[in-house]
Amino acid sequence: MPTITHISLVTVYVTDQDAAKQWYIDKLGFVETADVSMGDNGFRWVTVAHPDHRELEVTLMVPGPPLTEDMADAVRRSLADGTHGALGLRTADCQKTYEELTAKGVEFIQPPAERPYGIEAVIRDNSGNWLVLVENRD
Repeated sequence: MPTITHISLVTVYVTDQDAAKQWYIDKLGFVETADVSMGDNGFRWVTVAHPDHRELEVTLMVPGPPLTEDMADAVRRSLADGTHGALGLRTADCQKTYEELTAKGVEFIQPPAERPYGIEAVIRDNSGNWLVLVENRD
Protein backbone atom coordinates (compact mmCIF):
# COMPACT_ATOMS: atom_id res chain seq x y z
CA MET A 1 0.00 0.00 0.00
CA PRO A 2 1.41 3.44 -0.92
CA THR A 3 2.32 5.75 1.92
CA ILE A 4 1.18 8.89 0.09
CA THR A 5 -1.67 10.41 2.08
CA HIS A 6 -2.95 13.26 -0.14
CA ILE A 7 -2.06 15.93 -2.68
CA SER A 8 -0.54 18.84 -0.80
CA LEU A 9 0.68 21.31 -3.42
CA VAL A 10 -0.31 22.56 -6.88
CA THR A 11 1.32 25.33 -8.92
CA VAL A 12 -0.51 28.20 -10.56
CA TYR A 13 1.65 30.41 -12.76
CA VAL A 14 1.09 34.14 -12.28
CA THR A 15 2.45 37.36 -13.70
CA ASP A 16 2.93 39.14 -10.36
CA GLN A 17 3.12 37.28 -7.05
CA ASP A 18 2.00 40.20 -4.88
CA ALA A 19 -1.02 41.02 -7.06
CA ALA A 20 -1.96 37.34 -7.41
CA LYS A 21 -1.69 36.68 -3.68
CA GLN A 22 -3.92 39.67 -2.97
CA TRP A 23 -6.44 38.57 -5.63
CA TYR A 24 -6.75 35.03 -4.24
CA ILE A 25 -7.12 36.39 -0.70
CA ASP A 26 -9.47 39.32 -1.44
CA LYS A 27 -11.59 37.77 -4.19
CA LEU A 28 -11.71 34.05 -3.32
CA GLY A 29 -11.23 34.22 0.44
CA PHE A 30 -8.04 32.15 0.48
CA VAL A 31 -5.42 32.65 3.20
CA GLU A 32 -1.67 33.13 2.90
CA THR A 33 0.27 30.05 3.97
CA ALA A 34 3.80 31.12 3.00
CA ASP A 35 5.69 34.08 1.55
CA VAL A 36 9.41 33.48 1.74
CA SER A 37 12.33 34.92 -0.22
CA MET A 38 14.91 32.23 -0.85
CA GLY A 39 18.53 33.24 -1.41
CA ASP A 40 20.01 36.10 -3.38
CA ASN A 41 18.58 34.98 -6.74
CA GLY A 42 15.21 36.67 -6.21
CA PHE A 43 13.30 33.38 -5.92
CA ARG A 44 10.18 33.74 -3.81
CA TRP A 45 7.93 30.96 -2.49
CA VAL A 46 4.33 32.22 -2.18
CA THR A 47 1.45 29.91 -1.27
CA VAL A 48 -2.22 30.36 -0.47
CA ALA A 49 -4.92 27.90 0.56
CA HIS A 50 -8.64 27.63 1.14
CA PRO A 51 -9.10 28.40 4.87
CA ASP A 52 -10.94 25.10 5.45
CA HIS A 53 -8.48 23.00 3.41
CA ARG A 54 -4.99 24.17 4.25
CA GLU A 55 -3.67 20.71 3.43
CA LEU A 56 -3.71 21.73 -0.26
CA GLU A 57 -1.53 24.76 -0.88
CA VAL A 58 -1.52 26.67 -4.16
CA THR A 59 1.93 27.93 -5.13
CA LEU A 60 1.74 31.25 -6.97
CA MET A 61 4.80 31.00 -9.19
CA VAL A 62 6.19 33.40 -11.78
CA PRO A 63 7.21 31.45 -14.90
CA GLY A 64 10.95 30.88 -14.77
CA PRO A 65 13.45 28.32 -13.47
CA PRO A 66 13.20 25.36 -13.20
CA LEU A 67 11.22 25.75 -16.47
CA THR A 68 13.31 26.12 -19.61
CA GLU A 69 13.18 29.60 -21.09
CA ASP A 70 11.10 28.28 -24.00
CA MET A 71 8.54 26.76 -21.62
CA ALA A 72 8.48 29.84 -19.36
CA ASP A 73 7.87 31.99 -22.46
CA ALA A 74 5.03 29.69 -23.57
CA VAL A 75 3.41 29.98 -20.12
CA ARG A 76 3.77 33.79 -20.18
CA ARG A 77 2.11 33.89 -23.65
CA SER A 78 -0.70 31.66 -22.42
CA LEU A 79 -1.28 33.92 -19.41
CA ALA A 80 -1.23 37.02 -21.63
CA ASP A 81 -3.79 35.41 -23.94
CA GLY A 82 -6.01 34.58 -20.95
CA THR A 83 -6.11 30.91 -21.95
CA HIS A 84 -4.06 29.23 -19.24
CA GLY A 85 -6.03 26.65 -17.24
CA ALA A 86 -5.29 26.54 -13.53
CA LEU A 87 -7.73 25.22 -10.91
CA GLY A 88 -11.11 23.61 -10.46
CA LEU A 89 -13.08 25.00 -7.52
CA ARG A 90 -16.08 23.23 -6.02
CA THR A 91 -19.12 25.10 -4.74
CA ALA A 92 -22.43 24.00 -3.27
CA ASP A 93 -24.33 26.73 -5.17
CA CYS A 94 -22.75 27.95 -8.42
CA GLN A 95 -25.29 30.72 -9.05
CA LYS A 96 -24.93 32.16 -5.53
CA THR A 97 -21.13 31.99 -5.71
CA TYR A 98 -21.24 33.62 -9.15
CA GLU A 99 -23.28 36.50 -7.72
CA GLU A 100 -20.98 36.89 -4.69
CA LEU A 101 -17.80 36.87 -6.77
CA THR A 102 -19.24 39.17 -9.43
CA ALA A 103 -20.04 41.67 -6.65
CA LYS A 104 -16.34 41.50 -5.66
CA GLY A 105 -15.28 42.35 -9.20
CA VAL A 106 -14.26 38.85 -10.30
CA GLU A 107 -14.23 38.49 -14.10
CA PHE A 108 -16.33 35.61 -15.37
CA ILE A 109 -15.69 34.45 -18.91
CA GLN A 110 -18.61 32.06 -18.65
CA PRO A 111 -21.62 32.50 -16.34
CA PRO A 112 -23.18 29.45 -14.66
CA ALA A 113 -24.33 26.92 -17.23
CA GLU A 114 -25.75 23.41 -17.11
CA ARG A 115 -23.30 20.63 -17.91
CA PRO A 116 -23.74 16.82 -17.76
CA TYR A 117 -21.85 16.76 -14.44
CA GLY A 118 -23.48 19.80 -12.82
CA ILE A 119 -23.40 23.58 -13.11
CA GLU A 120 -20.18 25.26 -14.22
CA ALA A 121 -18.89 28.81 -14.47
CA VAL A 122 -15.44 29.97 -15.54
CA ILE A 123 -13.43 32.74 -13.86
CA ARG A 124 -10.33 34.50 -15.11
CA ASP A 125 -7.89 35.53 -12.38
CA ASN A 126 -5.77 38.69 -12.56
CA SER A 127 -2.92 36.80 -14.27
CA GLY A 128 -5.02 35.30 -17.06
CA ASN A 129 -5.64 31.84 -15.58
CA TRP A 130 -8.98 30.11 -16.07
CA LEU A 131 -10.54 28.79 -12.87
CA VAL A 132 -13.50 26.46 -13.25
CA LEU A 133 -16.22 26.81 -10.62
CA VAL A 134 -18.36 23.66 -10.39
CA GLU A 135 -21.49 22.66 -8.51
CA ASN A 136 -21.44 18.88 -8.93
CA ARG A 137 -24.58 16.90 -9.59
CA ASP A 138 -25.15 13.86 -7.36
